[in-house]
Amino acid sequence: MTTHHPRPVHPDPASPWVFATRELGRRPGNMRSYSRQIAAPTGTARLGLETIAVPEGQEIDLDVRLESVTEGVYVSGTVRAPLSGECARCLDVLADEVDVALSELFAYPDSVTDETTDADEVPRVVDELIDVEQIVRDAVVLALPLAPLCRADCPGLCPDCGEKWADLAPDHGHETLDPRWAALKGRLSAD
Repeated sequence: MTTHHPRPVHPDPASPWVFATRELGRRPGNMRSYSRQIAAPTGTARLGLETIAVPEGQEIDLDVRLESVTEGVYVSGTVRAPLSGECARCLDVLADEVDVALSELFAYPDSVTDETTDADEVPRVVDELIDVEQIVRDAVVLALPLAPLCRADCPGLCPDCGEKWADLAPDHGHETLDPRWAALKGRLSAD
């Protein structure tokens, strides 16, 4: 029994994320390599998290290899991009770089993989085009730290005054008074 899956959205051939597979044919073993520099997406499509992301418009270096295999086109390669964000402890601006590997099979229409997987499980080759934007997004976002740090031993902020611990004197502290005794302190200081 075969299951009919809805046809995926047609990729925009003008997009820098889209690659044509026509040269590969459907002959397993054929391979093509590509290197592209792509401007990072902007607005709601930005690449990253709220605390750290690829700055809008910055260059993303994409090196991929497309290989024709029996079930589709296997995409492998690397993505390198600059990052900017905010330290989760001291709130300083930080800059870093992400370098991640890509590895994904794009299933041919009417292949066994296409027939036996859900539409959202495996990306598809559509009209001899593949769009790698989603697999790049997934790889980059999964590689990002949820709580980026400016350095591993960042001491953060003083919880009482909000100043950076790194900028404060070693004997920095605040008098902590139990609120239940606050009225008594006011009476004793008046005498």
